[in-house]
Amino acid sequence: MSLSIIFMGTPEFSVATLRSLIDAGHKIRAVYTQPPRPGGRRGLDLQKSPVHQAAELLGLPVFTPVNFKDPEERQRFRELDADVAVVVAYGLLLPEAILTGTRLGCYNGHASLLPRWRGAAPIQRAIMAGDKKTGMMVMKMDKGLDTGPVALTREVEIGGTMTAGELHDKLMLSGAKAMAEAMNKLEYNELPLTEQPAEGVVYAAKIDKGETRIEFGKPATDVHNHIRGLSPFPGAWFEAELAGKPERLKVLGSELAEGTGAPGEVLSDDLIIACGSGAVRLTKLQKAGGKPMAAADFLRGTPIAPGTMLATGSV
Repeated sequence: MSLSIIFMGTPEFSVATLRSLIDAGHKIRAVYTQPPRPGGRRGLDLQKSPVHQAAELLGLPVFTPVNFKDPEERQRFRELDADVAVVVAYGLLLPEAILTGTRLGCYNGHASLLPRWRGAAPIQRAIMAGDKKTGMMVMKMDKGLDTGPVALTREVEIGGTMTAGELHDKLMLSGAKAMAEAMNKLEYNELPLTEQPAEGVVYAAKIDKGETRIEFGKPATDVHNHIRGLSPFPGAWFEAELAGKPERLKVLGSELAEGTGAPGEVLSDDLIIACGSGAVRLTKLQKAGGKPMAAADFLRGTPIAPGTMLATGSV
């Protein structure tokens, strides 16, 4: 036996789950993903999403609607006659006609321990908040934003220096296994559903560019969590005067360090920076248009002397 599944996802994070469902023996009726977007160096080429590319390699039919307002799109979805829809980072709100358009409904793989971090950026927000653990949850979708009952949970520890990119990869693999397990249980009507608690609801708003600047006036722990929560994308940054001109530098790695000084002051030749309280050591940096580099390699080509003041955002 196997389930017939409509898979809905867009980024690389979703691809592992698509492959896991196929490896588990389920039949993928169709794949839905975001339409191709402008990309390439000049932004002139239309680029298919990672899920789109993977589905084509697997020989699966792919649909890329802009939304589901068109009655014909809804009808096409229903006519696929699938048992269930699996949604992982698809990026479109699903109307009730889609949520109820399969025999068993829609199940979502969400990267948090719900109801904490409902919404768009749960991985980054968990690290930025200093959470010690997170996880993947398989949830039956309803009309709310990540409010449906939970079917399966897999917790993941967040290490003290773990970046959003590292946590992304760990959750991606955990989520793929969890969804395959959930669908196997659903196939035999052995997948229990538990309503989310009303307490502890926190929303993970989309990361805004205006919040990516490093504020060294904050405590070192907050600065460190901010840096690793935005690494590798979009990247936390500061400005410094290099070779007589201001330059923006991304920071993709850091660790807590000892030291005191004015917020934003470089305290050592290995980039220990004073914060509002405590200090951080910057371990990985990137110039605009350049490649990410370990701090030691970066400093060989671009020395930043102790006593230098790094421009800091306001607290």
